[in-house]
Amino acid sequence: MDPLKDPLIREFSEATGGDADYLDFLSRSAGQAEWIALSRVFLPEFVEVEGCVLWDRSYDPVNFRQWHERLDGDATSVEATLNQFKLWLYIDIADGAESQSNALALAQEIAEAWRLSLKKAFPQGVFDVQATDTVDGPVVSFTRVPTGSC
Repeated sequence: MDPLKDPLIREFSEATGGDADYLDFLSRSAGQAEWIALSRVFLPEFVEVEGCVLWDRSYDPVNFRQWHERLDGDATSVEATLNQFKLWLYIDIADGAESQSNALALAQEIAEAWRLSLKKAFPQGVFDVQATDTVDGPVVSFTRVPTGSC
């Protein structure tokens, strides 16, 4: 994703005569706490519970138990239900093609980072990581791809 496709970053860069880039924009817009929080979005941690690999932020023991029972212990269904990062809940996405396109491109970048993080955490695992454009906005999700028989 080209950061200059975002109007705010583009305006910031143009205001400096093109001498400033996305890193300069971030250094003026975000402090250490924001950088730390953002790093966890791109490099999440995971937990493995009863055969399910879950984004650590989506894991709550009570909620997990309810979904596990409701979905008859089907790990793929539980993962598909719980492993969803709905960007539109956390990012204001303006109406308009440019903003929506940028939001989906961001989701795709996050999905790529999640693929790498999952591969590092579970080197033998195969995961289906998706960035999906929904009517509400982009969603990043993942499930483990079942391999072989149990």
